[in-house]
Amino acid sequence: MRIRPDEVATIIRQQIASFGEELEPKSVGTVLQVGDGVARVYGVTECMAGEILQFPGGVMGLALNLEEDSVACLLLGDDADIKEGDTVNTTGRIIQVPVGEALLGRVVDPLGQPIDGQGAIAAERTRPIETVAPNVIERQPVSEPLQTGIKAIDSMLPIGRGQRELIIGDRQTGKTAIVLDTILNQKNTDVACIYVAIGQKASTVARLVHIFEQHDAMRYTTVVAANASDPATMQYIAPYAGCSMGEDFRDRGKHALVIYDDLTKHAQAYRQVSLLLRRPPGREAYPGDIFYLHGHLLERAAKLSDERGAGSLTALPIVETQLGDYSAYIPTNVISITDGQIRLETDLFFAGVRPAIDIGNSVSRVGGDARIQAMNKVAGRLRLDLAYYRELAAFAQFSSELDKATQATLNRGERMVELLKQPQYAPLPVEEQVAVLFAGIEGFVDDLPAGSLQRFEQEFREYVRESHPGVYRKVRETKRLDDEVVEELRHAITEFKETFDPQAGAKPA
Repeated sequence: MRIRPDEVATIIRQQIASFGEELEPKSVGTVLQVGDGVARVYGVTECMAGEILQFPGGVMGLALNLEEDSVACLLLGDDADIKEGDTVNTTGRIIQVPVGEALLGRVVDPLGQPIDGQGAIAAERTRPIETVAPNVIERQPVSEPLQTGIKAIDSMLPIGRGQRELIIGDRQTGKTAIVLDTILNQKNTDVACIYVAIGQKASTVARLVHIFEQHDAMRYTTVVAANASDPATMQYIAPYAGCSMGEDFRDRGKHALVIYDDLTKHAQAYRQVSLLLRRPPGREAYPGDIFYLHGHLLERAAKLSDERGAGSLTALPIVETQLGDYSAYIPTNVISITDGQIRLETDLFFAGVRPAIDIGNSVSRVGGDARIQAMNKVAGRLRLDLAYYRELAAFAQFSSELDKATQATLNRGERMVELLKQPQYAPLPVEEQVAVLFAGIEGFVDDLPAGSLQRFEQEFREYVRESHPGVYRKVRETKRLDDEVVEELRHAITEFKETFDPQAGAKPA
């Protein structure tokens, strides 16, 4: 094949004509000091707060301290291969995570990278982990219930979509059990769930994922895991990453639930990185902005106005206390930020009252606005009555003779406590909760032995489902308890009590 000189000349002229020199400015710095997951970099004068820096070996860093002649950043990986004098490049990108439906059913790290061995995530969008919370004009009051499936919560401490409800208590009192049941109860709803595990063992996270898979909950759930073996930096950014994933649903007019388990470990991780960054310590060695840390995270949970699409992001933060000390620094901070708290007691847990909710010291500041009318009708005074019963029972221990009114109050309270007990991984539809609580509030179980009530509840729910399905259907569709449904429910309870044997299955004395 012969090459003609004029063709070569033509091609060269075309290349010269189309050549354009485009310079890409890039700020390059040098590592001054590295250790304990923190690097100090000199020379990156154009660096932004929260920007991602590129270190050798593919390790990324998060710029936090912008000082006069250097930048202190947190390393999002192992610092073993980074040494003094290494070159550092800026990226011009604020730290972001992938968001959207593609993350549902996956287990990811705080950077949105999959860690479940199921391949890459084809996310269409990304979102900064730090965003500004919606202002007052962009919100609307919380009025739509988010059903947890737990009788004691849905009846007395209702949670609404867009609310921030704190779950607080000592270790091993059932905090995580409550949020797991809440996630399982969203199975047939339009709520996407994000569970953020902070500082937990990898085996614990694997067990939780297995539970979700067993109950077919992973298809609408994303697990963000910053394990105890991960750097403190990853534990620090984990809740913000999970919140951004939930905000994506909220801003598109959908509904999401995000769980932070738990913010005590998150605060400890932030304290660690702050001290390494040489920020001045304050109370209990926490930095001065620890309140802002959780305040601007939880403020992002909201029910948006109709003009913004009416989406919602509900937050259930968890805080662990030490020996019931609710006046410690982090618990009091988060209590003051949230819209109520569910307080769990060790004594109740070991007494067999599970969920071990201390009704007298728990509150939902949204109140009855987040309850359907049917639940309001049967459980309007239940919380006050149970708190009074607990107080009365404590005094009754020291008295041998009680008047009839006190005996009746103690008798009713004891039976309501039994009816409110609930096994784990068994959330109930709201219509079944209404039927059970109606039987207790109206006194239908006052003549039954307290030990038979959990069996009574289970068999009664099945009886209504089979023999009077219209009760459940009407409550589910209308969300009301009108006179017709009340009469049918009374009739169903009377019929069932005639066939119920309180002594069946009882252990011989």
